[in-house]
Amino acid sequence: MTSAIGASEFGIVLLLTILIVVPIAGVAFARSGKALEELGKGRFSIDRDDDLGSDTTATDSAETAERELSEEVRQMIEAADFRSQARGEGRLDIEREIERLMAREVPAGTTPPVRTEDQTTSGGGDPDPRTDESGLREEVRQLVVANNERRARRGEKPLDIESEVDRRMKEWG
Repeated sequence: MTSAIGASEFGIVLLLTILIVVPIAGVAFARSGKALEELGKGRFSIDRDDDLGSDTTATDSAETAERELSEEVRQMIEAADFRSQARGEGRLDIEREIERLMAREVPAGTTPPVRTEDQTTSGGGDPDPRTDESGLREEVRQLVVANNERRARRGEKPLDIESEVDRRMKEWG
């Protein structure tokens, strides 16, 4: 025989549960005291009381920011040095690179340097597309050379490298 709980039995069970659980929860809440005040605090919290000391001055925070920036630049240069060693290239002078990057830091409220007219033009006329963005142009050239090698392996006619580089530079704009 199966017995199903009817509506009246369910009401009695619910009433007994509430009458038993609510007082127990109230006693537990009243006895928790300081535990609720400490909730969310600890070694890993962001807003600890010792982080909010009133003895910290603007100079201290500026020095801290400078020290953190210097450490981040050092980590970046060390990672670049590691990658260059992995590629079989020479080592970087980490200290010199840090000094160079920190010296080129743009002060707040100023704009970074912009290319002047004489840097982007050849002979005072229109910009020469062969000298403008030479690093990007060299990467596009390497891409075209790699494409030509794949075309040669498939037995297709290779493309003219310079005209293809010019076309792609114009296309990618």
